[in-house]
Amino acid sequence: MPPDRGPEVPGGPEVPVTARNWQDPPYNRWAYWHVAEILPTYRVARGPGPARALPKLAAPKPAATHDGLLEAAVARLDGSADTVAGVLAGTFTDAYLVLQDGELVTEWYHPQGAADRNHALMSVSKSLVGCVAAVLIDRGQLDPDGEITGYVPELAASGYAAARVRHVLDMRSGVRFTEEYDNPRADIRRLDEWIGWSPSETPGDPPSDPRSEPAGEPRGLYRFLATLPAEVPHGARFLYRSAESDVLGWVCERASGQPMAQLLSELVWAPMGAEHDADLLHDGLGIAVHDGGLCATARDVARFGQLLLDGGVVGGTGVVRPPWLRQAWAVDAETRGVFAASAAESAFPGGWYRNQFWFRPGDYGDVLLCLGIHGQMVHVSRRTRTVCVKFSSWPQAQNPFYLEDTLRAFDALGGVLSGREPAPGRSPGAVGVPGVVSGLSRHGATHPSATHPSANRLSR
Repeated sequence: MPPDRGPEVPGGPEVPVTARNWQDPPYNRWAYWHVAEILPTYRVARGPGPARALPKLAAPKPAATHDGLLEAAVARLDGSADTVAGVLAGTFTDAYLVLQDGELVTEWYHPQGAADRNHALMSVSKSLVGCVAAVLIDRGQLDPDGEITGYVPELAASGYAAARVRHVLDMRSGVRFTEEYDNPRADIRRLDEWIGWSPSETPGDPPSDPRSEPAGEPRGLYRFLATLPAEVPHGARFLYRSAESDVLGWVCERASGQPMAQLLSELVWAPMGAEHDADLLHDGLGIAVHDGGLCATARDVARFGQLLLDGGVVGGTGVVRPPWLRQAWAVDAETRGVFAASAAESAFPGGWYRNQFWFRPGDYGDVLLCLGIHGQMVHVSRRTRTVCVKFSSWPQAQNPFYLEDTLRAFDALGGVLSGREPAPGRSPGAVGVPGVVSGLSRHGATHPSATHPSANRLSR
């Protein structure tokens, strides 16, 4: 169990940071850089090999210098004109980093952080777990068309009965799971209770869902997944749910016979050339939190983004099977159709979700995104050859204005660095009003909701 009392926020209120308040402002600005001091974690080893070099961009054009990039124009979602600097300063940025073709263009860290300090990634973690699945599929250890219960028979009496691995990879099972961070009765809150990171009853809270077990020792992530029922046929819809990634992680562990921390280290983290060990949260029973438990440095997250940009290859060696990424980028009619029919279409018009990645049409072509609540993101643009990373400590779990403005700022950075004009038929900022791209919540009731009317369109 995590400790009842944690460290105090330096220079802040004399209130200990704990498992109950670590995502609440103002504590999250410190806590996201110190997660392993608050919650239980495993080490994801970087391995003995050399770190992938991130050389400084040689002789950038004047507009592509640090100051020039920050002055790039951005049309905000509310219609106002701003700059990249204004967007980053106004969205609770903890760190940002930009690569072009593997060269370091610029980076910055809040005084609470540092280049060698791990930060909570939230649901960016999902994309790394998806890459673990890709390697296992390539090795023949995991069948994407196999039934989930063939790997995890404990789910035979749950809504995941008859669902296939591909369904959870693409968030298309028929299982019911509500991911509303400001709803104390939502399934994401019930998950918190089962893994022991929040009490099932807090003074002043509404009664818990009757399916929840009483407070006390954690009941565990995997036991929680077995309680989820089905509500629609598998494959019939796209609906973003963290439980899908947790089931995928469980399947990967069973298919390989190895725990997730070891899988991440041996299959992705070490081969891609990480410089530092990562941390992986686990529940009170030692089960890894696959849906949002990773903590890592910005530079290592940028290395992961560069791996995705380069088609899964590092220095001529394949890490993630190239067909996996080609399949994700090359959207088919069915994948687009279920996305278009979902609430997610209001966030990313023309977008799609595949293999634990988001895709969004941007001003300079389609962009691959890894996203986590409170403003964690990786932005990968093939047309501009850029990777942008942002760590944040938004006061809200979800804020559609912060999200869209940051994505527009990263689009603008890519345009400046590549010297390209916006894609034909698009003008800067011509993206629809976003909804919510959700991720891992670990005390969602205390987070104020975004005030925009689209704030809960991606949740049920």
